[in-house]
Amino acid sequence: MASKKKFVDLDEIDYSLNDCLLRGQVSAEATDRELPSGEHVVEFRLIVTRAEREGVDTLDIAAWSAKSRRTALSLKPGEWIEVAGSIRRRFWQGPAGLASRWQVEGESITRL
Repeated sequence: MASKKKFVDLDEIDYSLNDCLLRGQVSAEATDRELPSGEHVVEFRLIVTRAEREGVDTLDIAAWSAKSRRTALSLKPGEWIEVAGSIRRRFWQGPAGLASRWQVEGESITRL
């Protein structure tokens, strides 16, 4: 039986990086959500312009730390901000089965 090949060999240096920096406008007021675990997450959307101004993308941002949650809850629609963080794929069990979505985990949120 053939063994599965690993994508990352733990004996080699791992050059992967999940780090992003975004600047854009807040699309709407942030919402505070309590998870079944009792943990809180504040979520909002950020509108960013594509290169060459060929449209925009709206990205989901999640703030988990107490400081980033407080900052996110104070943001106003249309406000320009910078978000530093990493990209995460969240999974959950929905009525139609397993569901997922990509979001940016905002570790640092700064007004411009």
